Amino acid sequence: MQEMLQVRFPGGKRVDTQIKDMLIQTDQPVDEGGEGSAPQPFQLFLASIAACAGVYAINFCQARDLSMDGMTLSMSGEFDEKKKLYKKFALHLTLPEGFPEKYRKSILRVMDLCFVKKHIVDPPEFELTAG
Repeated sequence: MQEMLQVRFPGGKRVDTQIKDMLIQTDQPVDEGGEGSAPQPFQLFLASIAACAGVYAINFCQARDLSMDGMTLSMSGEFDEKKKLYKKFALHLTLPEGFPEKYRKSILRVMDLCFVKKHIVDPPEFELTAG
């Protein structure tokens, strides 16, 4: 599967990415020279980790006809100031009231299969060119 993205620079620090028929807009905060009109690219990266885990949790529940009423997911990160990188992410799934105990470990195992996470654990090669 090959995914083709097109990136455009509409002005300022804004970057627009076209993925098929969807447009993802990003910007930088005002204190970094942007307008703060959209999330930063790294914020979208973080969101993609949590959203991916969330999709896996949804699929798990839907496959078993389990209620998702009140289910939420949060993610926090532990930042390494020396390396200027996150060294750990913690995801916490708040289960709906009455969620069957027998599925608690299973839903976490399924969330751990997240496709985004797999690309972090086994990163792809990057090739940069200019012309």
